Order: sequence, then C-alpha cells, then structure tokens
Amino acid sequence: MTIDARRRQEALIKRYGNPAALGARQRLRMFAKRATWTVVVQGSYLLKRVFDIAASAVLLVLLLPVLAGVALAIHLESPGPILFQQSRVGRWGRLFTMWKFRSMYVNAEARKAELMAHNEMAGGVIFKMKDDPRVTRVGRFIRKTSIDELPQLWNVLRGDMSLVGPRPPVPAEVDQYSLSDRRRLEVIPGITCIWQISGRSEIPFEQQVELDVQYIESQSFWTDLKILLKTVPALLLGTGAY
Repeated sequence: MTIDARRRQEALIKRYGNPAALGARQRLRMFAKRATWTVVVQGSYLLKRVFDIAASAVLLVLLLPVLAGVALAIHLESPGPILFQQSRVGRWGRLFTMWKFRSMYVNAEARKAELMAHNEMAGGVIFKMKDDPRVTRVGRFIRKTSIDELPQLWNVLRGDMSLVGPRPPVPAEVDQYSLSDRRRLEVIPGITCIWQISGRSEIPFEQQVELDVQYIESQSFWTDLKILLKTVPALLLGTGAY
C-alpha cells in the first residue's frame, strides 16, 4: 500500500469509524438510517407473527372435524398414540417439540437403523424412502396430502414455528450440517417452505439448502403469501411427497 493510499484509509477510519468525528448532519443521517432499518426489520417480524397467530388459530378451529376424523382413522388401523412428537431444532439452534399425526407403526424409530442403507435422499443427511415399510396405509395418505403436518399449527400458535420457513431439522441432521448449511437456522422454521412447492422430497438436500438460503435472503410478507398460495395446489397434486 502506498503512503497516499494509507493516508486516505486512515482518514476514512478516523471520519467514519468514530461517530464522534462525524458532523451533526452526518450523525443525524446515520441515526436515521439505523432507525429506519430497525423499524423495517422489527415491523416485518411483527406482521409475520400476527399473521401466524391469526391464521393458525382460525385454521385449528375450522379444521377440527378433519383433525378428529384423521385421529379416528389412525387409531382404528394402528392402535397407539395419535400424535407423534419429536425434538426439532429451531431458530439459532433452540430445541422444541414438534407435533405430527402418527403416520408410522409404533416401532418405527426402532426399525430406522436397519433401513438406513436404503435411504433415497441424495446427500444422506435426511432419511427418505418412497416405499418405507414402517408407514401405515392411513399414513401414506396423510403424508401424500401433508395432513400429517396439521398439528404443527399448534407449534405456530405457540411461536415455535411459522407458517412459512425452512423445515425444522432433527438434532442428528444438524450434527452433519456444514457451516453454510447452518444458515437455515437463522430464521424461525415453518410448516411449508419454498422447496416444498418446488418438488418436495424429490429435491436433493444441497438444493433444499440453496432454496432455503434464497428464501432467508429475500423473505417478506408478500413472499410468504405467495408460498402459501402455491402450497395448496402442491398438496392437492401430491408432487414429490412420500
């Protein structure tokens, strides 16, 4: 670095690195920019949270007959717990209990180890099988239509999850994350996300991460609404679900 370049750098550091060195007008402009940024970020989060609370509460009430019917069907085919609870990783690594309708036989977790060699998810971090023998007949239907995810509306109401956001991983998956993969943990996880409307389980793990990061970097209330609207036909068609 030349002497002139070093002097210019030192002048910039002295002028902008120390707020006290700025003029009154420059300090006011810097304060206004920071205040505007804070209002926009906090306002977006508040709007998202209010929408999550209102929508999840209304959906839980409207879907009560569906929830009761699914619970009865699960019990009749495979006696045992109606709901399946699992520890998941939320924003910034916080653990929470996520709820789903049970779509597998009661001994499913014990049998997972013997099926790991048949994992069909590219990348190996997430376990997926199209013809998983642990899934019940009712389970196949509610998975295909994502009805098994409906109890997560309670997680949304509690604040553990959002309607839209990267899907929450299990701790064992996070243990295999690279540093770039961990960017998925920068936001509150959701019931639906951008890759679930773009192919769901058929999308390789690396591409799922890319799509999640793309969402994080460009998220907005309108983006969430678009994803929610596109989720409906994706569920009806059952594309990429198993």
